[in-house]
Amino acid sequence: MDRLKVNIGGLEFQNPVSTASGTFGYGTEYADFVDLNRLGAVFVKGTTLEPRQGNAYSRMAETPSGMLNAVGLQNKGVDYFIEHIYPEIKDYNTHMIVNVSGSSVEDYVATAEKLAGLDKMPAIELNISCPNVKEGGMAFGTSCASAEQVTRAVRNVYPKPIIVKLSPNVTDITEIAKAVEGQGADAVSLVNTFLGMAIDSESRKPLLSTITGGLSGPCIKPIALRMVWQVYNAVKIPIVGMGGISSVADAIEFMLAGSTAIQIGTYNFIDPQISMKVIDGIVDYLDRHNLDTVHDIIGKLDI
Repeated sequence: MDRLKVNIGGLEFQNPVSTASGTFGYGTEYADFVDLNRLGAVFVKGTTLEPRQGNAYSRMAETPSGMLNAVGLQNKGVDYFIEHIYPEIKDYNTHMIVNVSGSSVEDYVATAEKLAGLDKMPAIELNISCPNVKEGGMAFGTSCASAEQVTRAVRNVYPKPIIVKLSPNVTDITEIAKAVEGQGADAVSLVNTFLGMAIDSESRKPLLSTITGGLSGPCIKPIALRMVWQVYNAVKIPIVGMGGISSVADAIEFMLAGSTAIQIGTYNFIDPQISMKVIDGIVDYLDRHNLDTVHDIIGKLDI
């Protein structure tokens, strides 16, 4: 349906609805619940150069209107992905986009180089919320200098669209967005999880083995929406918005604030069919408001 098509960094999505990395596996895990071919894109789980076991249990905790996670990027590494996962997902009629993570610039570069050769993997999402081991564990995405460094390094080896996923755990997210735009990012996705924690008052112990973890779910939506709107007014590249989307109304709000496309994350765990409902809901919204295409919504906040 042409009226739903959007363009992210030169890559055409059949509609603006995609699923967020870390909440949808490799897509196949949800194939019994949704028609993967209807999605604009699937952002598959975080992939690193070497296999990672993730953090010790417990690493998830429910919170009011959301959840904390400290999974720690558990995955079998990029070589396993290329050999075993890619053949299983490459022929779906949607974009399968790998979320690339790492602990050093060299890790990111090596992983991106390996993925560049996959014909049916049209883009990567560069997760710069990872701890930079060479800078004492500070996330790449929390300083302009390190965000620029990793984006520039990956841009030099990866010729396809790069969508840089921004951390919200910063003072001014627009500065980070402008920094990666200046180093060749084709788009930005935001926001990743907020740093939070939970405590068991009876045992007096933290609920997560790592003490702190990433907060997601409906509780973060107002802050994520604000950040999308700020970034939309600061950069010229497209935005993939996310953060607590649980309904078509939420998705429309993100698009009005400036998102060209959206990702649904935590709510996939609550309602596995939510992405299908949002696609249908956007069509209904266009019809009810006598709008021709989704471009009549994007960035059209009435101020």
